[in-house]
Amino acid sequence: MYFDEEFDVIVIGAGHAGCEAASAAARLGAETALVTINLDLIGQMSCNPAIGGIAKGHVVREIDALGGIMGRVIDRTGIQFRLLNRSRGPAVQSPRAQADRSLYRTEMRRVLEATSNLSLRQGVVVDLIVENKRVIGVELQDSRRLGAKAVVVATGTFLNGTIHTGLRTFSAGRAGEPASIDLAESLRTLGFPVGRLKTGTPPRLDGRTIDWDAFEPQFPDEDPVAFSFSTDKITQPQLNCYIGYTNEKLHNYIRENLDKSPLYSGKIKGVGPRYCPSIEDKVVKFADKNRHQLFLEPEGHNTNEVYLNGFSTSLPSDLQVELLRMIRGFENIKIIRPGYAIEYDFIDPRELKPTMETTRLEGLFLAGQINGTTGYEEAACQGLIAGINAALCHVLHQKPLILRRDEAYIGVLISDLIQHGVDEPYRLFTSRAEARLSLRHDTADRRLMPKGFDLGLISDTEWERFNAKRDKIAKLRNYLDNVKFKRSSVEYSTISNLTDLDLGDSFTLSQLAMRSGITPDIIQRFLPENISAEVSLSEIKTALADSLYSGYIEAQKTANERINHNDSLKIPSDFDFSKISGLSNEMIERLERARPQTFKQLRTVPGLTPAAISTVLVNLTSSKARKSAESM
Repeated sequence: MYFDEEFDVIVIGAGHAGCEAASAAARLGAETALVTINLDLIGQMSCNPAIGGIAKGHVVREIDALGGIMGRVIDRTGIQFRLLNRSRGPAVQSPRAQADRSLYRTEMRRVLEATSNLSLRQGVVVDLIVENKRVIGVELQDSRRLGAKAVVVATGTFLNGTIHTGLRTFSAGRAGEPASIDLAESLRTLGFPVGRLKTGTPPRLDGRTIDWDAFEPQFPDEDPVAFSFSTDKITQPQLNCYIGYTNEKLHNYIRENLDKSPLYSGKIKGVGPRYCPSIEDKVVKFADKNRHQLFLEPEGHNTNEVYLNGFSTSLPSDLQVELLRMIRGFENIKIIRPGYAIEYDFIDPRELKPTMETTRLEGLFLAGQINGTTGYEEAACQGLIAGINAALCHVLHQKPLILRRDEAYIGVLISDLIQHGVDEPYRLFTSRAEARLSLRHDTADRRLMPKGFDLGLISDTEWERFNAKRDKIAKLRNYLDNVKFKRSSVEYSTISNLTDLDLGDSFTLSQLAMRSGITPDIIQRFLPENISAEVSLSEIKTALADSLYSGYIEAQKTANERINHNDSLKIPSDFDFSKISGLSNEMIERLERARPQTFKQLRTVPGLTPAAISTVLVNLTSSKARKSAESM
């Protein structure tokens, strides 16, 4: 067959999944083409211009540890960095950064254009070229044919996308851009099981029409936590975000106009994300709440555009203006871009192998929202794994990269997708991971950088830096855990006077750190000079967290083994999951819908968290023991 150009790997789509896939494949030595509808929108943040968040920040650090590029790009373009859950344990703390949307896009393109073996091509892919159940290339709308040994499809919301604004509906992959209709039909024709999902965006506001004094400022961290382990310092000037609230008047007006919402008029058939509902959904489903939180997030240094996080909507644009003007501070608001909802096709991810390759066609990989996920971070990590394995398996002929659930949040995500599929857009949370105590964001390099180095995606300089850090933390940990301060020591007296604590006959600094009010800064003061001089505060925090969780991690392993040994346990047909204390309404809903007959079946219920599984097991075993005792 004649091809206009031939490559090793072709990546369709230049969103977050496509960028990671193309970068990884190319840097592994595969001649790679990244094909996108518009080269000027590479790395576009279609929704919230932010990276990270709970579990999502963990994933970005894992991407970086494997040699991906998202972390570096956001570190160079972020305009507000915040570590979420600072007041809670290290395992659930996670970095997040607001991005300069335009700068992020520009930087991502710069990084890709500087990548060896990577060619950018503008065009619309309309068909996959298949021969003997193997994909061998793609056909473009302009009749070009590109040959390949492997193809990664990362189309985002473009696959048969339909936009809804009020009662108006039109075909689009994103506002102002065409949908990918022919490719969607091609995948259907090839026999892939196709479903329909929905997501939405809020209106973008003109910042010049906002009374900023009416809103509560949200300040950036003074000590920003970077995403990339190679970043020494955040250099972008930082901006404030702001917090506001809806009100009862606005809620009532929404209720009066639900007939204008395509979500409630029946026009939207796809299922939306449970964890990011529209403002219409919030008002209807949480009728007891008289207000909902809003975040006003600047889109960049050189724009007046403001992203209104928390106000996703598909209501008509004129009604959006009316509603917003009911909020104090928005009395004179003007909308730059109205919010809208978008429906799109996705492929059942149970069609995938752990490598992200399809079981149906050899050489075809799927990554991102096409697999039923939502979020830039979820998409990017899938793209990274798909790009790596496309190159490893079909160009270099090496063993694939497969991550286990206990190795990475990326492994949790892929495992969930290919085993359980999705019934709503999948979002990653820390609660989905059984080994979350050991999957901290600050340990991503320790867990995954050796794999990235072995692949060739981590440079020698980065590897040397990693080993030096690892050695420092090991030395620090040894001192924290093993050096005891006795009553007779000067340090004991100093610490006792400083903290006013009963320290017993002796203590280690690890033990001291577990006391209320003892911060890493205090611990740092009592380190010997030869250690203190070479370790940073963040490395001290990591070493202390290692000590804090070591016992819990062992207990967690034991608990997981206990869970796995109860697969044959039968669940009574009349068992009432709603009576179990500690189960969320979501978990109860999933269990009642699935009605598993054994504990093994229960463990495979889609969306069920490890904590919920453990809670049910405790109740099942105690119920069984109680009934056994009663029958005696």
